[in-house]
Amino acid sequence: PRTEAERRAAEVRATRGPRRTERTPELEQQKIEARTTEQWIDEGSVRAEAAAATQRAAGGTGRRQPTEIDPEVVAEIQAALSPDRAKRLTERLASASAALDRERFEEAKRIVTPLTRELPHVAAVHEVAGLASYRLGRWKQASQSLELARQLHSDPALLPVLADCYRAQRRWHDVDAVWDEIKSMSPPHEVMAEGRIVVAESLAEQGNLKDAISMMLSVSHKPKRVRDHHLRQWYVLADLYDRAGDTMAAGRWFTEVARNDPQFADVTERLRALGR
Repeated sequence: PRTEAERRAAEVRATRGPRRTERTPELEQQKIEARTTEQWIDEGSVRAEAAAATQRAAGGTGRRQPTEIDPEVVAEIQAALSPDRAKRLTERLASASAALDRERFEEAKRIVTPLTRELPHVAAVHEVAGLASYRLGRWKQASQSLELARQLHSDPALLPVLADCYRAQRRWHDVDAVWDEIKSMSPPHEVMAEGRIVVAESLAEQGNLKDAISMMLSVSHKPKRVRDHHLRQWYVLADLYDRAGDTMAAGRWFTEVARNDPQFADVTERLRALGR
């Protein structure tokens, strides 16, 4: 079964799609908003169970009630505040997390920001703040919040999102450092896939398409059971080949993605553009 972090990671990854070489704030925001595949794995584009955010905020889908906040988080809040204040802030955290679930990112940010001042020791608060900022394309704010969350509670599912924030800021060394951290933790395959995709894109944006392709080729084997993280990696590999001008290889990998899931991201349009 997936942890809350993995479930929330899946949601974030569902918003993260293939990137292009042009990089403007507007395009970066479009990249975040335009990504959709199985939910970031159970629903469908380049999705997976990897990066995450409110790892210890309540689980489940749909609207959340304050009572659904993870008991561990509730205990942290209760230890720091009076009973009445703890109850109030627990409800506020649940509201912020629910707003994030409903993709009301400005609302989530507005609700959670005061909590980061009153509950600076609670990782779940910074995770919600970080994810809201990430979805809003506020890379520096997102990375700062996610860094605080990582210091308080090291969670591999959170790291691909942090790495992607660094990538968007062209903090290449920090992208590599987070990737090393991910690998050292031996996380689930979905988390590794998301981290690998971010690093490959980082290499591509630095003009190193050859190494980016090599990185994705290292996991291009076809397993007996194809999962969404395989499709995401193959899609990225196809996109990298396309950007490198190797349309034959690009078409081959886009075709492989489409064969397993014709509705994956914009794979049909990509194949059509290649004359397939």
